This record gives sequence, structure tokens and C-alpha cells, in this order.
Amino acid sequence: MTSEYVSPLVERVATREMTRLWSADRKFSTWRRCWLALAEAEKELGLPITDEQLDEMRAHLDDIDYEKAREYERKTRHDVMAHIHAFGDVAPKARPIIHLGATSCYVGDNTDLILIRDGLGMLLTRAVAVLDKLRAFALQYKDMPTLGYTHYQPAQVVTVGKRACLWAQDLLMDIQDIESLLGRLRCRGVKGTTGTQASFMALFDNDHDKVRRLDQMVAEKLGFASSFTITGQTYTRKVDTQVLRTLAGLGESAHKFGTDMRLLANMKEIEEPFESTQVGSSAMAYKRNPMRCERICALSRFLMVSPLHGEFTTATQWFERTLDDSAIRRLSLPEAFLAADGILNLWLNVMEGPKVYPKVIEKHLWAELPFMATENIIMAGVRRGGDRQALHEAIRTHSHAAAARVKEEGGDNDLLDRLAVDPEIGMTRAEIDQVLDLREFVGRAPEQVVEFMETEVDPVIERHRAQLGGVASDVRV
Repeated sequence: MTSEYVSPLVERVATREMTRLWSADRKFSTWRRCWLALAEAEKELGLPITDEQLDEMRAHLDDIDYEKAREYERKTRHDVMAHIHAFGDVAPKARPIIHLGATSCYVGDNTDLILIRDGLGMLLTRAVAVLDKLRAFALQYKDMPTLGYTHYQPAQVVTVGKRACLWAQDLLMDIQDIESLLGRLRCRGVKGTTGTQASFMALFDNDHDKVRRLDQMVAEKLGFASSFTITGQTYTRKVDTQVLRTLAGLGESAHKFGTDMRLLANMKEIEEPFESTQVGSSAMAYKRNPMRCERICALSRFLMVSPLHGEFTTATQWFERTLDDSAIRRLSLPEAFLAADGILNLWLNVMEGPKVYPKVIEKHLWAELPFMATENIIMAGVRRGGDRQALHEAIRTHSHAAAARVKEEGGDNDLLDRLAVDPEIGMTRAEIDQVLDLREFVGRAPEQVVEFMETEVDPVIERHRAQLGGVASDVRV
């Protein structure tokens, strides 16, 4: 424990991998790598920068003296200048060329885009791991009939696997959104204070070709195919909004899954994992609360509102830039990634060991199936020579009586027994049961599961198969 506040997203939610990505070490060491990339490219294009200066920078990319940086920031009230001075202290020969021609957003924005890119890659891998678990679950239970609901009222029969495909389809769309976003993500590059590259034109004696090459070389050194052609002082903050909307999409899908699982847990049909020593309630010892899925829903609500931060920030960037974007982005970007990471971690954990109770599912199904089967019984009666209208009226009367017994008396649904003794129906209970072949009620659900997996899910999983080997959940509390 500590005497200072620690974000629950770090302490209780996100994986160590994601918290390290958004750590001070990663941020400021990436700043130094951005300065190194700029200096290397400037040297390669002819500026008087020595190998000795570059070697000195390379030797001190990670040994950051945070106390010295804090001292400089207290004096300058400027975090980038503070770290320029701190870097120069350990690389004194390189001090004159660190940050040469650049503005603060050179390191700030390019670093943010690097972290966004790497964070999206982490989320993509974890999301595909969840999808892989959903795939296995759906295929395992593709034939198991279960009661379907619309308006949370009993509707027609589906299968457990078909319902899981609803969850998988939403997540698949999120994965495709992440892939698309990664495919068009660029770095800010080297653009100067208002995006005109004027400072670099001065450095390279107004040589447009060298400045263009500098921009491209730095982008490649930072791991991007290209940079934004147009920027103000910053890259357009609409990029942040697009990122946050993509993460919010994960929240939508996860909340839907978590809610469904919480409802299923209440019905005792499917439960999330529950350890032998786990406590559901401090007062009610018998409780098996779906705490993982509850946490998924809670974090998803936090994540789903995160695009508002990007939208308001983009909308209020006056002309080339105003600095009120800085403080909010220090919160909105890291915390959205930490929340999304934690959500996927929990989702993966649930799908690593869900507990399905077939007998309960069957009991709930048979409590409603007699009502759903009445059309089939009418058709069977007609084939036996019965009058369709007379059969319909008999079944209508018995259905209302059976429903009243269930709702008003709390009894079981005895519709089939009532029909079996009605001479108008003309069928024994055994003959009626033959009509109630559950395979006739699930339609193409099993086939749809297989088709969906083969045509849409499998290609995505195979595309990322190499990254899935070591992915497992890490739920700490």
C-alpha cells in the first residue's frame, strides 16, 4: 500500500504489458529515440553532426535521471525542455544538436503515435485471443438447443453456440476496425512549430527535396511507412478521436457480452469461472456473483464515453493548435488503453473456463417449448385427418389454461399433458413427443455457426496465429 493515490486501472485492471507501455520509462526513452532518429537523419542528409555525438546519444537512451528532469521542469515549467537538458547532461557532446530544428510536438506527438500503434497491436492480439476462445465455445455448443429471447421474453429456440456467435461477430468487427486503423496510422514526422517545416528549410538552405527526405527518413526510423503530409503544430487530434472510438467499440461489444453472461448466471445456465476459495459476498456465503462480467460492464461504460474527450479536444483546437489538448490527452489516451486492455483480459479469463449447465438449459427450454410447438402439433394433427380450425381452438384453450397454471399457481407447464387427453387432438403423449424433435426448432443455427467460423472468423485468427501462443489472462483480483 502507498500513501498516494494509484489509479485502479494500473493497480487492479490492466496487464503489466500495457502499464509498462504507458509508463514514464517508455515515454521518455522514446523521446530520446525520436531525438536520435532526427539527428541520424540530419547527419545522413549532410548536417555537421558527428558519429561521436550520435554514439553518445545511443549510450544514454534509457538511463533517465528523473530527479534532474524534475529540477529542470520546476525551473522551466516545460517538460520537453527539462528532458532536453537532462539528456544533454549525460550526452554533453551531443547537447548542441539534440532537438535541432524541432518543436516540442516532434517528440510528444511522435511518441504518442508510437505508443498508440504499439498499444493497438497489443489490444489486437488479445482481442483475437478472445475471438479464438469464442470460436471454440461456439463450435462446441453449436448443436445445443437453448431458449432464445426477444425483448427478454421467450421467443424461438436457438443454440448456445449460435448465441456465442453474436458475441464473436461484434468482436470481429472491432478487430477489423483496429486492423484498419493500424493500416492507416502515420507519424507526425518533422514539421516544425506550425507545420510548415520552415525551421528545417533554414537548416538545409531551402532544399525542399532534403526536407522531404528528412521527413520520410525519420518516419521510417520510427517504424512508420510515412508521416502526415499536413499538420499544424500537432497532428490532427481527430486521430485521437478515431482511436478512442475504436476502443469504445470494444467497450460496446464487451458490455453486451458481459450483460448476457450476467443474465445467464442469474438463470443458472452459464457461469463465469468461480474458484474454490472465491467469496461471492461478505454477508451471503452462498452467493456466486459474476464479478468478472460485472467489472467488464463497469469498465466498458468508462471506455464508451472516452471518445468525448477526443471530440471536444479536436473541436477546440484554435487554428494551428492550442495547449488545452495536453492535459486531457495525458489522461484520456493512456487510461482508455488501460481500460480496453483490462476488459479484454477479463473477457479472455471468462472464456478460458465458462461453466455450462445443460440440464438447466433443457429445463428452461421445455418450460416454454410446448407453446412454441403448437404449430407443429396442429400440422401433425391435420396430417392425421383433423380439422385445422378445431385443432387451433383446442390448443388455444389449453394454452391459456396452462399459462394460467404457470403464472397464477406457480405450477409446471402441463400443456402437452392436456393436449394428450383431448380427443380433438387425437394424439397420445408419446406421439406428441415425437413431434417435438428439438432439431426441428433450431433452424440452420448449427450450420450458421460453422459457416460463420469458416468464412469470417478463421481467416482473421489465422492471420494472427503466430501472436497467440503465449496469450493468457492475468486477473489479479
